[in-house]
Amino acid sequence: MRRAMADADLGDDVFGEDPTVNRLQEMAAELLGKEAAMLVTSGTQGNLAALLSHCRRGDAVILGKLSHTLNFEVGGASALGGLSMKAVRNDSNGRLDSGEMRAAILPPDDHFARTGLICLENTHNLCGGTVLTEEDLAAVRDLTDHHDLPVHVDGARLFNAAVSLDVPVSRLTAFADSVTFCLSKGLGCPVGSILCGSREFIAEARRYRKMLGGGMRQAGVLAAAGIYALENMVERLAEDHQNARIAAEGLAEITGIALAPPPQTNLVYFTVEGWDLGAFVRRLAEEGVLCFDEGGRIRWVTHFGIGRADVEEAVARLRSVMAAGIGLRRAGV
Repeated sequence: MRRAMADADLGDDVFGEDPTVNRLQEMAAELLGKEAAMLVTSGTQGNLAALLSHCRRGDAVILGKLSHTLNFEVGGASALGGLSMKAVRNDSNGRLDSGEMRAAILPPDDHFARTGLICLENTHNLCGGTVLTEEDLAAVRDLTDHHDLPVHVDGARLFNAAVSLDVPVSRLTAFADSVTFCLSKGLGCPVGSILCGSREFIAEARRYRKMLGGGMRQAGVLAAAGIYALENMVERLAEDHQNARIAAEGLAEITGIALAPPPQTNLVYFTVEGWDLGAFVRRLAEEGVLCFDEGGRIRWVTHFGIGRADVEEAVARLRSVMAAGIGLRRAGV
């Protein structure tokens, strides 16, 4: 990947003249079954550009209470786009509650904000890397078609979903008007995400990308990494999923550890009994196992560069920390 970056042909992407960026965008659009695509600096920037392109100021966006866009993207859609976020319940698999979603789509009325967009997330981060299936996505599409509303999918880990379901990624994106996916997560790139949609939509989104400071010049250096990733890093995501299952199996055998929930892809969430989680994370770090407390749970992520032996060693070190903690509590320390 680094060699591809060093050897990339370059141009000025603000003027659409970087051949490597253009190739990446064409490749991404074709893979996802969309007309066009745009390289952005991050998934947050891609999601925000999508929301701004789909909606008018004052519109309401329906999305999950546990969605990344609502919780971890700094309120950009409200602060910069004047959009209101209407959060509905996610079930344990990341799906939006159908009843709440229907109720959130209000009729045309001078008293109500217009509904501009419904946002989904696949895989779903806070729900444990869970996967939305074609059936899940089709159900939302049926509803939005009835109300003539667009659908945006935050597909930060979209290829993990496709690999988990063993389907072409275009089967999952067929139900969406726009989709983002990250190059910088499981696909292993140093930076970057892609936003895909119709040609007209991407033309509008490019204006917002520029407004948000995302107009890059010789961005082919980054795009070359993305091309390499799409050609070489997708199928190997299955290894990450297998390693996550190995981690989960090991953690499940440790007293005081509870999985929340069992992993479907490459995210492993678990709770720890009898510890302050901040102290637990620091203690693990002392043992060379890096992770963090995410809302009362620990999250582990498997990815390229972490093999089965690394996962088994991390579980062994965690088991040792837990055992030492139990010993201290029994001694009254």
